[in-house]
Amino acid sequence: MNRPRVCVVGSSNLDMNAYVERLPLAGETRTGQRFTTGYGGKGANQAVMAARLGAEVRFIGRVGDDIFGRDMLANFQNEGIDTTHVLVTESTSSGVAIITVDTVGRNSIVVIPGANGHLTAADVGAARAAIETAQVLVCQMEVPLEANLAALRIAVEAGIPVIFNPAPAPTTLPQEVYRSSTVLCVNETEAARLAGREVQSIEDAEIVTHLFQERGAKNVIVTFGSSGCLLATANGTVHIPAPQVLAVDTTGAGDAFLGSLAVDLAGGLDLAAAADRACRIAAITVQSAGAQTSFPRRTDLPD
Repeated sequence: MNRPRVCVVGSSNLDMNAYVERLPLAGETRTGQRFTTGYGGKGANQAVMAARLGAEVRFIGRVGDDIFGRDMLANFQNEGIDTTHVLVTESTSSGVAIITVDTVGRNSIVVIPGANGHLTAADVGAARAAIETAQVLVCQMEVPLEANLAALRIAVEAGIPVIFNPAPAPTTLPQEVYRSSTVLCVNETEAARLAGREVQSIEDAEIVTHLFQERGAKNVIVTFGSSGCLLATANGTVHIPAPQVLAVDTTGAGDAFLGSLAVDLAGGLDLAAAADRACRIAAITVQSAGAQTSFPRRTDLPD
């Protein structure tokens, strides 16, 4: 049986996780309960989730010439991800994310891009074959927009479906990004920032999905954590609920959703069914601490 082929253009970071009773207020110092490190970055997380679910994954990105970068490359290789197009940036640190998590699983994150910010359109162009031979391309906003646009253009020219995750969300996106997106996938906060209006309910999300479709996106998914997601297609909108679980740490749950979505779309699954499965995969991850450390493997999943 052929494995689904997924290409990810994106970021890789070292996550530094601090666990506290509650998130600190501005100017406040709090004593934490424990500290861990792990591999992260939206692009890397999505790639690892796809690989663990059985996809053949190629990653396009950059790491620094430091110990973190060497460890990230080793982690990709241990997960079975093709690192041919993961470049080492000299005299630059690898990306780092500083994550604070409270006792009910809420988090705040500061990301220092490091080498991720040096990925260029030329780097992506040199990896053209990795995109053209994929069944799905996944992009996010933790690398420069020019690199993303180069990837989108290659995918569109080759007829490769694109999942675009505009996170961290800017206030505006070029029209080309919307037009190139087979699926534009955002959480409620990102949707609100892009739409310029509050998104606090499924009804609010329905309004902004139509707005994003008017801007050119073929399909839109707005995720709501424990409330699941809203999927908008040419045939209308549908709310897909998530399993109700006790959340320990929501870090990386959105990336798990996207990695799962990419695998199932590459495998030919209907978008609604893929989104439903992605909600169930994300619900598994929030029950354990960390990002990639909480991601299940295909063999761990119930039949």
